[in-house]
Amino acid sequence: MGFAVVFCFLLLILPTVFHFQAGSLKLAEELLPTPLYERHLALDGRMVPFAGWNMPVQYAEGILAEHRHCRSAAALFDICHMGEFRISGATAAAGLDRMMARAVQNQSVGSCRYNFLLNEQGGILDDLIVYRLDENEFYLVVNAGCRESDLAWLQKHLPATSIIVDESLETAKLDLQGPAAAQVLMDMGAARENLPTHFRWNRLRLLDIDLLISRTGYTGELGYELYFNAEMAVKLWDALLQHDMVKPAGLGARDTLRLEMGYPLYGHEMDTGINPVELGYAAMLKLDNTREFIGRQALDAKPKKQLIALQLESKRAARAEMPVLWQGEQIGLVSSGGLAPSLGFAVAMALVRADLDLPEGSKLEIVAGRVNLPAAVCKLPFYKHGSLKDNP
Repeated sequence: MGFAVVFCFLLLILPTVFHFQAGSLKLAEELLPTPLYERHLALDGRMVPFAGWNMPVQYAEGILAEHRHCRSAAALFDICHMGEFRISGATAAAGLDRMMARAVQNQSVGSCRYNFLLNEQGGILDDLIVYRLDENEFYLVVNAGCRESDLAWLQKHLPATSIIVDESLETAKLDLQGPAAAQVLMDMGAARENLPTHFRWNRLRLLDIDLLISRTGYTGELGYELYFNAEMAVKLWDALLQHDMVKPAGLGARDTLRLEMGYPLYGHEMDTGINPVELGYAAMLKLDNTREFIGRQALDAKPKKQLIALQLESKRAARAEMPVLWQGEQIGLVSSGGLAPSLGFAVAMALVRADLDLPEGSKLEIVAGRVNLPAAVCKLPFYKHGSLKDNP
């Protein structure tokens, strides 16, 4: 692929990847390196500031190649910038249940649950995954840019008898995503029965490294998240990349993959100005009047926004914050947009007025400077052929 094509593609996707970080970027000398920083440089990784970390946005083959390799084989992502908290104690379950939009007390040991941390107004402070390690022990995986504020919020609202330990800097996290992910791990010595099913976790020892392995995913493909001691990061990274089916992938491909699935990104589809009901998660929350949690009452209010999916008529991508028009009237803004490499056309998600009935096929326009881009409302996910729930 020529330099001009790559440059234009980056212009389309990078605003989506980095827009929400603009207010909190640190100077280059203050950025935190992951344990794999030198490995990224050796692979011609293009490094960028992201949530206070120095992260690879792409490698030598480029974002499109990385995206396609994840869809067809297995891509390896350095996700060591994410935050990990261990919360324990006899009051941990009840305390978290009072703070999370989805129930925690009924979560089974061995499971992972996608969840939301809300403020009193129902606004989303962060979206995260809660792992139940034992009856009185939990593991929270949070967004890098929200780690410090999440920790302060948990410390403020959890019972004093709960123990909170921030393990972020001592923990490495690698995501192996793609239809070949399970086979790669089995080729390296993992037993098939030790690989977790969807939204479950397990303990695994691989190459004499103790891992917590889960299967949640952010790409729409079969994949696993590996948590382990940061001192072992280089060893495991190198070993995984020696497999013929594995190639490294950066933040750029991670964003195009999640966009094709219609997965929300904090700072784009969600922030403190929107609640989970407005995003369409009411059924997932299983709201009733018996469980109280911070922000619960605010979720009963009439929604002001709704999230819609849009398929554009051309390959020209919409960018975050572009106005969305319906019958010539502005009804909202694009939250994420870009070319969908697996589909060959551009897609977008937008937050628009909740009072509008916009069934599938409704014709809208996106204002891209002096040009209006025709688009039609469609259903999520955009990409429907992923291996996410395949049996390995």
